[in-house]
Amino acid sequence: MTARREPPRTPRTPLTRAKVLQAAVALADESGLAAVTMRRLGEAVGVEAMSLYTHVAKKGDLLDGMIDTVFGEIDLPTAGAAWQPAMRQRALSVRQALSRHRWAIGLMETRATPGPATLRHHDAVLACLRTAGFSIELAAHAYSAIDSYVYGFALQERGLPFDSPEETAQVAEAMLARFPAGQYPYLAEMATRHVLRPGYDYGHEFEFGLDLILDGLARAVVDAPGAAKDIDHEGNTP
Repeated sequence: MTARREPPRTPRTPLTRAKVLQAAVALADESGLAAVTMRRLGEAVGVEAMSLYTHVAKKGDLLDGMIDTVFGEIDLPTAGAAWQPAMRQRALSVRQALSRHRWAIGLMETRATPGPATLRHHDAVLACLRTAGFSIELAAHAYSAIDSYVYGFALQERGLPFDSPEETAQVAEAMLARFPAGQYPYLAEMATRHVLRPGYDYGHEFEFGLDLILDGLARAVVDAPGAAKDIDHEGNTP
């Protein structure tokens, strides 16, 4: 009698720290940061919770890695790039990353033990500013001003009671309907002549404010004592 052969087993893909972190980020994206427990994360990657400690030392290490993963998604300035368009693209990329990972808003600069992607990110931003003629002090001011705006806008955007142009219109119309016509004329004007116009998207406000900050920094770096006057407002040198 011929012995029955067992079907060949598909080799199991080894679990790595990167895969654990990606699964944790996906879980947080889907269900919020509070849902990222070792038990649920273990279920997501198909192992017992205790097996995760081979890849992450503790919950704090897991959070460090998750934030580092988000930083790794952000576009960084390349060496020699003009600083103003580079900072603009980087800010847009940060906002896009925070849109994908809303749980990360407010956590991006909180980690006491940042990972390599986080450190590489900060170093690349500072390198772009310093090589464009920013003094150490002005580079610090610029970095703070840009990130305060980006993170603040993302936090405000996350708290808005609408997610689409249709919902925006519904909220604006319901708000106006609560009060007699003419009681708040400038608010009504803003709603009817701006917010309720076809195609309105609150996110468009982001780039307007960002460009104001970048233009102000461009003037500051040119006017700073000892600044190289051959740097133009785009951060280029002839």
